[in-house]
Amino acid sequence: MLRIVQVENGVVQGLPAADPRITSFKGIPFAAPPVGDNRWRAPQPANDWEGVLKAYEFAPISMQVRQEIDENNIYTREWAVEPDIAMDEDCLYLNVWTPANRTDEKLPVYVWYFGGGLQVGHTAEMEFDGERIARRGIVVVTINYRLNVFGFLCHPEITAEAPEAPANFGNLDQQAATRWVKRNIAAFGGDPDNITIGGQSAGGGSVMTQLTSPQNEGLFQKAIIQSGIYTKLYPGTRVPPLRSHLAEAEQDGVKFFEYLGVSSLAEARQLDAVTLRDKAVQYKGFWGTVADQVFSVGNPFELFLENKRWNVPVMFGHTSSEFFSTPDVHTPEEFKKLAEDMFGDDAEAFLELCGAPSANVEESRQKAAVSGIEYAIRIAAQANAETGSGTPLYYYNFDAEIPGWDDPGTFHSVDLWFFFETLAKCWRPFVGKHYDLARQMCNYWANFIRNGDPNGLDATGEELPRWEPYTPEAPYGMLFADQAEFSQEQPSEIMKFLVRQYFKKNRPVLQPEA
Repeated sequence: MLRIVQVENGVVQGLPAADPRITSFKGIPFAAPPVGDNRWRAPQPANDWEGVLKAYEFAPISMQVRQEIDENNIYTREWAVEPDIAMDEDCLYLNVWTPANRTDEKLPVYVWYFGGGLQVGHTAEMEFDGERIARRGIVVVTINYRLNVFGFLCHPEITAEAPEAPANFGNLDQQAATRWVKRNIAAFGGDPDNITIGGQSAGGGSVMTQLTSPQNEGLFQKAIIQSGIYTKLYPGTRVPPLRSHLAEAEQDGVKFFEYLGVSSLAEARQLDAVTLRDKAVQYKGFWGTVADQVFSVGNPFELFLENKRWNVPVMFGHTSSEFFSTPDVHTPEEFKKLAEDMFGDDAEAFLELCGAPSANVEESRQKAAVSGIEYAIRIAAQANAETGSGTPLYYYNFDAEIPGWDDPGTFHSVDLWFFFETLAKCWRPFVGKHYDLARQMCNYWANFIRNGDPNGLDATGEELPRWEPYTPEAPYGMLFADQAEFSQEQPSEIMKFLVRQYFKKNRPVLQPEA
């Protein structure tokens, strides 16, 4: 086993994982601490170290609001089980799980970006244990990155100081860590030319951002986007906002500096991290990715549709009960007006599908409700075919029965326990069928990470149910319910209508079927 490895900055020693055939290395620095003059600056090269770095524990998590354990909050109940976890602005570290015995094994590599709205989250969350994926012959890397005001503040002084990297420091951390992996992963038995990037929620959105950044040529060969692809549907639909103009984001930074009572970037960099974090929480500003025309050159979803992305195989999907878009109307008259405003001559067709306008507006609203993520995926897959990208897309829907006294349904993020096959760490009373499903899901992921195709053998030696790529002619995907089953069920009629309308509105020349 590779317990001691040489990387570019020195020697690193890991520990046997729970399975001693796997070695885990935790808390390896991939960049210099982003403190002092490095605050709000692109990640800088890590410093060399003397002797052997004992990579035995996770590094402190990124600065973020402290999570309080609250039995009434499903997310803190599920994951925020260590409220006093170490937190520090010095946070640019990554973790590696490898099954390799030699450095020349050239195993496929999976680089994971955690979610949390770019505001919270960290690699030490229980579900992100890479051991089970590593047991399938994959080198797994989970990376930390700057969040909230530390990772995404913009300001004219920051831009003037470094116009080549004026914003999106959290995304640049992800990029720097992935570049570190490409330079160093061979030391862990990994193949630097077979890297898959993956993430869920804001981590999946980050994958989209990396996938459409012109700076990332050759950096990765595949991508997995879990519950991380969105576009607006109905007026009022909540989607993760992308700040479109750097100049506007800079002015937000000017206002925040005024709130802090500082008059310069130098003064703001002198504030201690806890004060800055707490002031940012009180300020209630939004800190996220901005189209800076350097790293990010536009809306990642729109760039994807235009095939302005790195053409690599993509797997994406969602849970069955997350992020539904519903018309925000309350009377028959409002419903009719919304239909006319959105669909023009096709308003009557929409109203007919919804059984509206009628006195029972709520029933019509529910008929119009669709998964916002599924909607975005089906649009992306249609565009993928029309632009002739030639790269396969694989679609899934996670619809497993989730046990527990809270009867939670397939809530946002619950699938993570399954894809990482870490159900045993969860408090929920999972039983045999759940463990069988998690085994299948993790196998599909490992196969895709290995060669861009999820199909292959289950751990039982049997062929996994065949998973075909998504095409407009066969708009199907894998259904993860009691077991893995490839579903050939057509999209709903309302979904077909909405996808057609998207292309009719945004591409008048093309009016494809959904």
